[in-house]
Amino acid sequence: RMIAESVVGAIFYFCKAFKLSHDLQKKRLWDRKKVSEKLTSLYRAEVTILGFGKIGKEIGRLLKPFGCHITGVKRSVSSPPSYFDAKDRIIAWENLSDVLKTTDHLIMVLPGGAETDRIFTREHFGRLPSHCFLYNVGRGNVYEERDLVEVLKNRRIAGAYLDVFAEEPLSRNSALWSLDNVLIQPHLSAASPQYLDLFVEEWLEKISHLVGQN
Repeated sequence: RMIAESVVGAIFYFCKAFKLSHDLQKKRLWDRKKVSEKLTSLYRAEVTILGFGKIGKEIGRLLKPFGCHITGVKRSVSSPPSYFDAKDRIIAWENLSDVLKTTDHLIMVLPGGAETDRIFTREHFGRLPSHCFLYNVGRGNVYEERDLVEVLKNRRIAGAYLDVFAEEPLSRNSALWSLDNVLIQPHLSAASPQYLDLFVEEWLEKISHLVGQN
């Protein structure tokens, strides 16, 4: 749930142009036109979640009440969660390219490891529309950082919230630090004062389930 909350917060950081508003605030400028031109909404937005496991489904569950359409991407198609409606869907990875061109928000929740290493390619980046925002709360090995820097620097995507990186801590020499359309956090999207309590609760649920099976 904490990771899902972080993603929701990052989405509204971009959708509601909070950075621009804060920059104007520091200059004591009242510029409704400039801010309004940057505003977007989750209502009817196309959200694609790469890695539609437990975390991906929780992200979708928190986003769905805002009226967006969700596409969950998995290695193999499974039954949809109960909160899905007729416009939501689950697709297999091999069909990902077909949905990228209409994606408004691309959320990555993929695990690390050899199977996902550089799985999101330059070709995938090239299919994203220029207004798309990217969010990575999975692992940083899923793409080449230089490919991400290129599309962000050239405004071929609108922006990115990045909580994970191929090498951590992120090098001070990384070009990502200087990009004004990037929000960086140091691998803490799951951090919360309730983290330990939630961990114990989940652990107890698993133990109870195992005991019930025996």
